[in-house]
Amino acid sequence: MPPASPEKTPVTSSAAPLDPSVLEALTRYDTPTICNAMEIVAPERRLIGYTTKPLVCPFPDLPPMVGYARTVTIRSVVKPGISVEEQARRRTAYYEYVGTGFGPRICVIQDIDGPDVGYGAFWGEVQSAVHKALGCLGVVTDGSIRDIPQWVPGFQALAGSIGPSHAWVHAESFGGEVRVAGMTVRSDDLIHADRHGAIVIPSEIAEKLPEAAELCARRETPILEIARSADFSLEKLKDALKRSAEIH
Repeated sequence: MPPASPEKTPVTSSAAPLDPSVLEALTRYDTPTICNAMEIVAPERRLIGYTTKPLVCPFPDLPPMVGYARTVTIRSVVKPGISVEEQARRRTAYYEYVGTGFGPRICVIQDIDGPDVGYGAFWGEVQSAVHKALGCLGVVTDGSIRDIPQWVPGFQALAGSIGPSHAWVHAESFGGEVRVAGMTVRSDDLIHADRHGAIVIPSEIAEKLPEAAELCARRETPILEIARSADFSLEKLKDALKRSAEIH
């Protein structure tokens, strides 16, 4: 399905498909743990659905964020070939898309400038403040960001780079499928992200992940205990590995 034009805001439901308690439970785990849990609940997704390329995270101490995707493509090396009035109208349509639908939301933005990806920053002091006010938790983008010290507090960012200028940056389209750092995302996909990267969580398995995450932790416990013990030995490690495999 091609991305929606900025001239047409996609229709979305205002009722979240998952109980807020499910999202709250998922925020208790970092993204690597969610990836581990996904290997148990949905092993067929072991090689898909998450970022595979490094992203910059200027706020590594922020907790994991879980929200519904607002998908966007941007460009910055080409000046928009439309009037100032049309630019303003499209900007309003974009904000209407970002600020409506399932919540909370996470912006997932693909920079489509090819070899010039990250040339101009869409994100900075103003956009972080506006998007947080619109109900967004943060952004995942392969583009660039700027104004790090002035970034609105509590708004997370995973970006391809950090740069000084916004050049001719503008939203080219929104509401369609995007691909950011190896992760393919559609509008309203459930996203889990932290300093390590991001992953798409199929809504039908979201409720199963906390239990799977706890299972992963229980399996790791005997191995970690012996690895951190002053009495560590290869034989004790073998025993711990055996005990770990027997935990279900």
